[in-house]
Amino acid sequence: FAVDSLAVFDESNTLKELIALNKSVVSPLLTRHQRMWSNFWGAIGPDGFYGRSRDYNDIVERSKIGVWNVPLISVAILFNGDWLQRNSDNLPQYHSREYDPDMAFCQWMRDNGHFMYVSNLHEYGHLISPDNYETHHLHNDLYNIFENRLEWEQKYLHENYSRNTDPDTQLLQPCTDVYWFPLVSSSYTKEIIEELEHYGKWSNGDYDDPRLDGGYENVPTRDIHMNQIEFEKQWLDILVTYIVPLQIKVYPGYYSTGRALMNFVVKYNPKGQPNLRPHHDSATFTINIALTQPGTDHEGGGCRFIRQNCSVIDTKLGWALMHPGRLTHYHEGLPTTKGTRYIMVSFVDP
Repeated sequence: FAVDSLAVFDESNTLKELIALNKSVVSPLLTRHQRMWSNFWGAIGPDGFYGRSRDYNDIVERSKIGVWNVPLISVAILFNGDWLQRNSDNLPQYHSREYDPDMAFCQWMRDNGHFMYVSNLHEYGHLISPDNYETHHLHNDLYNIFENRLEWEQKYLHENYSRNTDPDTQLLQPCTDVYWFPLVSSSYTKEIIEELEHYGKWSNGDYDDPRLDGGYENVPTRDIHMNQIEFEKQWLDILVTYIVPLQIKVYPGYYSTGRALMNFVVKYNPKGQPNLRPHHDSATFTINIALTQPGTDHEGGGCRFIRQNCSVIDTKLGWALMHPGRLTHYHEGLPTTKGTRYIMVSFVDP
């Protein structure tokens, strides 16, 4: 069974199921998540390269199910041992001046009259995309949400996130019109903090802030903006994909576009900035994610909503608070008395 590193098997019985097909050479259908890119070709063009077949989409989308004789397979290929022994004097070749190894192998198979098959009888797994993978960050997988969303979600989305979208699930409301829900995993919180500390250029918490248009911050914090660590594009996608649907659920009649110009992580500790004075946020609504755990990483901290006379102090790792930013929810950051507390903040629809 020849398997490339791009293959991910979600079906644990893939090998047994392929063996049961009793084919000389067969591949399981693998596709990139929610894309038409797969590990087989349905046809070959006149130049020997890819050609689209009439039933390619049907096979990839599994609207037609079966074991299909195709001109090219790759990434994961099962060879029948008896077939290899019978052809031991003329084994498949992978070398060509014209083609890459996969194409050279499949051309050799076609030229020598050997059939190749792809099976979509089961959902065997999927393909990882190496395209646009950045390697200059401390945690490169954290940035890889666009090309490999399935892997990203499995690693970085909170294990209970999907419950938020259940129509019968009511999001927790610790204070009036303040909603609380699981969003990101402990891997996300750990790696984003490490990414920030690796970058290391925390603001000094002064009112003068050259990062901002106008150069002035009315309510300054010691922070790093997401665009400083090249994560703003990814964060805005997280905002639109995973947070905006929940905003629409709990604040009916308002449909956010997920526009946010201020996206940053604040660092609180007793020796630096322990707390934040009462203020409104320049946002229609605010997202505040706990990146650390009270009692483990720090003591103290939390958010107090002054008009509501309500505080959220027992914050949960990876959980987000969502609350109105202006007019009704005047709030303050409570003092961190020990350790270091990190929160990720986004001012949405300013």
